[in-house]
Amino acid sequence: MKIQVAFNKTTLGLEVPDGRLCQILNSTAGQPLADPGVAIETALDSPVSGPPLTSLARGKSSAAISVCDITRPAPNATVLPPLLRKLEAAGIPKENISIVIATGLHRAATESEIRQIVGPETAAAGYRVLNHDARRRDRHRHLGRTRSGTPVWIDERFIRADLHITLGFIEPHLMLGFSGGRKLIAPGLAAQETITELHSPRFMRDPRAVEGSVEDNPLHAELLEIASMASHDFLIDVALTRDRRISAVFAGEPKAAHSSGVEWVRSSQLQVLDDPVDTVITSGGGYPLDLTFYQCIKGITAASHIVRPGGRILLVGACEEGLGGAEFREMMTKYPSDAEFLRGIERAPVTIDQWQLEKLALVTREKEVLYYLPGVPADSHRHFWGRIFTNPDHAVSALFADLGPSARIAVIPEGPYVLANVGVGHARPSAVV
Repeated sequence: MKIQVAFNKTTLGLEVPDGRLCQILNSTAGQPLADPGVAIETALDSPVSGPPLTSLARGKSSAAISVCDITRPAPNATVLPPLLRKLEAAGIPKENISIVIATGLHRAATESEIRQIVGPETAAAGYRVLNHDARRRDRHRHLGRTRSGTPVWIDERFIRADLHITLGFIEPHLMLGFSGGRKLIAPGLAAQETITELHSPRFMRDPRAVEGSVEDNPLHAELLEIASMASHDFLIDVALTRDRRISAVFAGEPKAAHSSGVEWVRSSQLQVLDDPVDTVITSGGGYPLDLTFYQCIKGITAASHIVRPGGRILLVGACEEGLGGAEFREMMTKYPSDAEFLRGIERAPVTIDQWQLEKLALVTREKEVLYYLPGVPADSHRHFWGRIFTNPDHAVSALFADLGPSARIAVIPEGPYVLANVGVGHARPSAVV
């Protein structure tokens, strides 16, 4: 029996042994909007909470808009034009509007990627588009510390504007509960000193800092506080369908608008199983998320919530850009086991971005993880915690080895874009093949 999982810009077919029943957990995101342009205009004029965008912009001389980088399938090309038109109609001149790419600690966007990020209409119109650089602290303004002690440094070019806007989308996030909103300020526009603290063990190992959790999530609360310190004025976030079209739009006062979006996404996407499964086949979510192994880890953490202790996870991802950034690659090669890694960083000061690897280690210490990642160089394979395969059929065979005929199996074709859990709420129907 062949199943298809997201892989690069298409799918990858995997042959599952005959006779095995697999529960397919597809994204249950809503239907695409018939006219997203109208929905965006309406949301900007009649927000969830707070005044319309034009009212906020009137009387101000400059604006800064934080947008997702190339690793996120945010529909900036659709959302930016009406947003920019309203800012100009309210009296803010084009030359005083900055679009800042919220890279966090990711690499800067190339010129061709910038055109892809903002869309052809905006790129051709000549707006100022800027890459954030977390490692240049001199380009950030110090706003003080949060109540819990996190030092707050935010991109000066965003802070010095009169109006501060974020543009993103809402999906499950491995430690923040859901993406969007406050995440476009920190870590998106934060300096390295702020990001490494947010990604430290005090947040990463908190059991409340996981997919789908916001109400009692300490990291969510921390980012809301930082966004408030940065004068986050207005938000526009969208929800996306399985094929990345817009299914809902949320705009307005940032905290209320994001909360509204989270509830919509949660109610439309949450899938609940009665019992944990023995094994899961999952993906890095396809392009652009599976460009690197660093991002593919989100597929593992999302799947881990439905796998029993000692169970198995198979992750597939194209990884055309290999492991990820230099710091991540160095950290992977430094520790021979997940246990040594977790011990090694527990009390050490956070100097580099270690959070993604920490979240992986928290899974691999309890579950067996297998990998098919053809873009990862062969000389890196020995550093993986788990088994990595160069042939997808061999990976599937290893996954099913020693599994009894009654083993419970789940397939999550879109990896981190699916929110699944065990024994909470009401399950939505999912296919069994």
